Amino acid sequence: MTATLKSHSHGQTLVLTISNPEHRNALGPEIYAAGVEALNVAEGNGDIRSVLITGEGAHFCAGGNLQRLMANRRQPPEVQAQSVEGLHNWIETIRAFSKPVLAAVEGSCAGAGFSLALACDLIVAANNSVFVMAYSNIALSPDGGGTWSLMRSMPRATAMQLLLAGDRIDPQRLQALGVINSVCPQGEALGEALALAERLNARAPNALASIKELANDATTTALHAQLAAERDHFVRNLHHPNAGEGIAAFLEKRPAQYR
Repeated sequence: MTATLKSHSHGQTLVLTISNPEHRNALGPEIYAAGVEALNVAEGNGDIRSVLITGEGAHFCAGGNLQRLMANRRQPPEVQAQSVEGLHNWIETIRAFSKPVLAAVEGSCAGAGFSLALACDLIVAANNSVFVMAYSNIALSPDGGGTWSLMRSMPRATAMQLLLAGDRIDPQRLQALGVINSVCPQGEALGEALALAERLNARAPNALASIKELANDATTTALHAQLAAERDHFVRNLHHPNAGEGIAAFLEKRPAQYR
């Protein structure tokens, strides 16, 4: 069965489902390309206010397909380099996407699957999920921005333990470290993530886009430049129609209706 990325809308949330269940939703170039295309289309669709990535069946994503990787060892190195570039293009598209991206994780979240979840803005994980940077277990090094994300989201010693030793880490500890947002009962990650997405969908899209852009730049921007960017975003958002609606709704003690 060919790995595919299924998509459907749930209200104002676009749900992308990694579908390769016989290989625990292992990734491949066709999924990377479909992921980029889906986000590019959603970027210009005003009816879509958030995106949720999940896996079909009992697992989120087991990472790369080992059979494909073994076959690529018999090909010129450029073949695998092109495949990794496809993954990285998807990761960068997620990070630059102006709308919230959530991950709903059940079961295995390994290797590039872990990197993919870390690229999302918010992560909801079932209590049976298992996170592992499995690369060193098979004599490989990470891709998908795994090192970039882990070194920014947890203490160095913990990140290095995951990266060097390939140890598993449970969702409860990741939540305590502030890496994931919530842990829920097995089988409920998608529903809880959709409920969280609906909360975000009710907020002003322009404000969320500004917040995401500012947050992405904050770790590499000097304070003076970040303050200037915050000023510019604040002024632009204040003069957006949604701010008029939001302030009026707060003063009138009614739900705001943003567009």
